[in-house]
Amino acid sequence: MIEAVGLTKRYGDKTAVYNLSFQVRPGAVTGFLGPNGSGKSTTMRMILGLDNPSAGHVTIGGYPYRRLPNAARQVGALLDAKAVHGGRSARNHLLSLAQLSGIPARRVDEVLGVVGLQDVAKKRSKGFSLGMGQRLGIAAALLGDPQVLLFDEPVNGLDPEGILWVRNLMKALAAEGRTVFVSSHLMSEMALTADHLIVIGRGQLLADMSVTAFISANSADFARVRTPDSEPQQREKLSAALTESGGHVLPEQDGALRVTGLPLPRISDIAHDHDVRLWELSPHQASLEEAYMRMTQGAVDYRSTIDQKEGFQQPLPPGAQPPMPVPGQGQPGWYAPPPPQQGGQPFPAPPQGAPGQAPAGQAPAGPYGAPGAHGAPSAAPSAPGAGTPNPYAQPAPQAPQGAAQPAPQAPPAPAAPTSDLTKPEDAR
Repeated sequence: MIEAVGLTKRYGDKTAVYNLSFQVRPGAVTGFLGPNGSGKSTTMRMILGLDNPSAGHVTIGGYPYRRLPNAARQVGALLDAKAVHGGRSARNHLLSLAQLSGIPARRVDEVLGVVGLQDVAKKRSKGFSLGMGQRLGIAAALLGDPQVLLFDEPVNGLDPEGILWVRNLMKALAAEGRTVFVSSHLMSEMALTADHLIVIGRGQLLADMSVTAFISANSADFARVRTPDSEPQQREKLSAALTESGGHVLPEQDGALRVTGLPLPRISDIAHDHDVRLWELSPHQASLEEAYMRMTQGAVDYRSTIDQKEGFQQPLPPGAQPPMPVPGQGQPGWYAPPPPQQGGQPFPAPPQGAPGQAPAGQAPAGPYGAPGAHGAPSAAPSAPGAGTPNPYAQPAPQAPQGAAQPAPQAPPAPAAPTSDLTKPEDAR
């Protein structure tokens, strides 16, 4: 059994754990829950003697961990799956731990088979995935066949098959009379694995009770009632009747009614007495996640805010209008339309008199905003291949930087059609 009495741990002006007292009894899986930064890992480190408490004490079987004879044979723990020398193979890592604790070598092969790593026993652990590292850490915890086991996030990185295996392993170990203490953030998994819960928040004890009692104490069960959608008057009639009978009725967004304070048989009788047809009458029991969130909502240190994208958008220039929303944008299956085609180029020509139009006698701007080649003739609209991009056209010669630019000239009269290989740059 693990027993903590007035356990307190301070790091400078930061109090990680304060006056924490609880018992972890054998024969059951005890879940250890709490938000990030609540002190769960610090508490486990103090149980294992890795951190000294600032006040209070914690014992295992009546003794501090450091006074246990051959502690590795009595207590197994997984706190950090990465605490492995990457150059060692899985078997050599476990073999070194076994030799330090006087455990026979045959036990190494046994636990490798238990965790399913027998086929990669000779591979270096630095090449292991996160799930394989978790299995190796569990194997190290089981190495001494201990009576007390501590696991910090044991299913982190495991696939569904591995999670199911860990769940069954924890239950089997507790059924053998061992003390199993498990920390996890997966509420759905903890609801299926744990028999008892210890919940802390900001280093202080919030709850120490069974899973069933915890859910019942921190949530409200209700009945979901639905009447025919085509007859809203029946819903109003039933709501008034349930309220008169002492029930509390709340409408839901989909048109159903949430009823508390009345058992399901009583709701059915009231509906029958008032000649109201029911399409649904079902009980709703809160999950462990709902109860946990309700209890710990005031003890969460790290909260996300709704991103309104404020400060990320450039301010509009004075007098500019915000862009109009595109119909359908953001809906499933919506794609941006292709850009308009103009003369074979995906850039529209500026309208007559529009801002940015070149003055009379000056070459029009190119598609990227740069002025076109001065004096370069353009192909006639009726010329063969006009408006078709020419991949072989050579760029027009550019004057050296700093050299005087020739005066703009009016475009000459349309010339005879030329071949694609000699078409000027502007016609490209």
